[in-house]
Amino acid sequence: MLYTLTGTVTKLDLPQIAVDVGGVGYLVSVPYPLWESLEEGVSTTVTVYTHVREDRLDLFGFLDKDERALFAGLLSLTGVGPKIALELCSIQRHLLMTAVEEGDIGTLTSIKGIGKKTAEKLLVDLKSLVEKHPEWHRESGSKHGKNPAPMDADAIAALMSLGYDQTTAKEALRNIPADAKTSADRVTAALRSL
Repeated sequence: MLYTLTGTVTKLDLPQIAVDVGGVGYLVSVPYPLWESLEEGVSTTVTVYTHVREDRLDLFGFLDKDERALFAGLLSLTGVGPKIALELCSIQRHLLMTAVEEGDIGTLTSIKGIGKKTAEKLLVDLKSLVEKHPEWHRESGSKHGKNPAPMDADAIAALMSLGYDQTTAKEALRNIPADAKTSADRVTAALRSL
């Protein structure tokens, strides 16, 4: 099983990157803040989680072992697959921990595929999971970039469908208020700034 990959990074479509290790390119899905902070062509080390299913093997990359452990913990929860776990890891860790402590379902329902009932159940499961891992409460917001609000691929895709290029869309989303919880709210706020 792989634990880390060190190599030259090429950014692909969100949320994927390619890590070239000795001439072999590994396809790795990463949380949005990590994707955003990576520099193409620069040698980088990514902590990896290998997810094996009957018909495929997928690699998920993280900044450190705590993020990898959070992802693995999320996968252990009922109803959480790799896609939703990766979206949850894209939320700044301190915001996710605050949402769990305060029972804020709005943060969770901002993720595509999570409705109100699922968010309520997920909060209960997350609370018990977080209690087992106090190290997740450490501040991680400064590691990833400027935006404290979660940013999602759906909002970027929506702006691109309106004719904006990916760089413009990401820059607009990076500067939106933190209270924009859903993709629709983020797109609306980004459009106001463009």
